[in-house]
Amino acid sequence: MTQHDLPTPSPTTLPARLSDADRDRVIEVLREGAAQGRLSQDTFFRRMELAFEASGRDELDALTADLPQESRLSRIVFGTVARASSFTARVRRAWFLERLPKLLMPEPGPYPLRIGRDPANGLRLNDDTVSRVHAELSRDGALWVLCDLGSTNGTWVNSRRVTGRTVVRAGDQVTFGSIAFRLAAR
Repeated sequence: MTQHDLPTPSPTTLPARLSDADRDRVIEVLREGAAQGRLSQDTFFRRMELAFEASGRDELDALTADLPQESRLSRIVFGTVARASSFTARVRRAWFLERLPKLLMPEPGPYPLRIGRDPANGLRLNDDTVSRVHAELSRDGALWVLCDLGSTNGTWVNSRRVTGRTVVRAGDQVTFGSIAFRLAAR
């Protein structure tokens, strides 16, 4: 028998290696099952461990076999609805922001713009939610800085409360008590 007469071994097909995305999909199904009360906390954690240790697709499938799966169509529909909902929220926020009165940033000078109810302030806001001396806007080099001066109802920039000083830019939404503005450059 010559070397050419030996049977050639058939190539063995190895199972495809699991990707992180495969594991993430299974873990998401497990999370949803736990949130719906279909899995106990112990079962959820044990199956997560098994998902990380799994070496084949069949092992991953076994972890979620007793849990309901969303169809592809459901995922597409729910994903589309979620994107549309977030779009309308962004449009509503942009519409609200454009309708706010503009607060022009002052010319840079040696003194900051004081904001509050007191008539001596550079910007007087006659509203009960605004403190007498509420905040100040000043220039620090090339940056504009807004500082809350210990106001009762707070100073907010883009829906985040200012504690101390924060950098602001044209287009930011600033709120003093319940009075809101959109900052604008000169």
